[in-house]
Amino acid sequence: MIFGYSTNAFVKYTLIEAIEKISRLGFKGVEIMCDRPHLYPPDFDDPALDQVKTALNTYRLKITNLNSFTLFAVGDTYLPSWIEPEAERRQIRIDHTLACLKLARTLGCGNISIPPGGPLPENMSREEALSIFYQGLDRVIPTAEALEVKLLVEPEPDLLLERTSEFKPFIEEIRSPMVGLNFDIGHFYCAGENPTVAFEMLFPWIGHVHIEDIAPTRRHNHLIAGEGAINFVEIFQTMEKLGYRGDISLELYPYVDRPEAAGRKSLAYLMPILHHTGYSVDALLKAP
Repeated sequence: MIFGYSTNAFVKYTLIEAIEKISRLGFKGVEIMCDRPHLYPPDFDDPALDQVKTALNTYRLKITNLNSFTLFAVGDTYLPSWIEPEAERRQIRIDHTLACLKLARTLGCGNISIPPGGPLPENMSREEALSIFYQGLDRVIPTAEALEVKLLVEPEPDLLLERTSEFKPFIEEIRSPMVGLNFDIGHFYCAGENPTVAFEMLFPWIGHVHIEDIAPTRRHNHLIAGEGAINFVEIFQTMEKLGYRGDISLELYPYVDRPEAAGRKSLAYLMPILHHTGYSVDALLKAP
């Protein structure tokens, strides 16, 4: 298991600068945002990708995940989505996902994370939205299988899939082993769940984990670890008990003005907990 930090907290820097800064904080991994100003696929030809590979090698970072959720380059946080009423809008999401799968293969990353459908459009039933989402996934699953890169759906508050009770029946209908779950601890807490219970119930599908704290109000706002109400002792104990060995990534995109300070403070809070619950901090992180 490798501990990474998402570049989406470093949008005021280039991707290469973000990689350097994340390495210098002590992380062994980096989650890369597949959107501008970072790794938006149309912006990266082979020479540009070679520069990314060189930076990763120089700073000894493993890519924990390619975050293919947002599309600010042509839309916003959620749109274009998998469940837009217009087919041409859905095609943008499909094309982006296919491009990110190919990037993952090129860069040696085993998974990408994708949105859980999107916001439910007005006048569209939940059943229709799920059917459209499945149809979209059917367009990308063959590529994921051929490239051996996992598609990790990330439930999020106020989108089509938010909770365990929604994700579990959704994933059980998918027969491909290349579709799984990006488990965002804070998102399940925001949706009114105990993340520990959710983790146990969804463990067979979890391929990557996002870490952030959330206030006791359960408002969806990512906080520095230790500044909210998430019980990290309990969740890490459960991860260790179940034998989770996938990667984890700190996701602190609200802290674009101080990403290094936010990462440093989160590490200082989380490292003793990880050590106490049985994870080898030396294996997760670089030496100070």
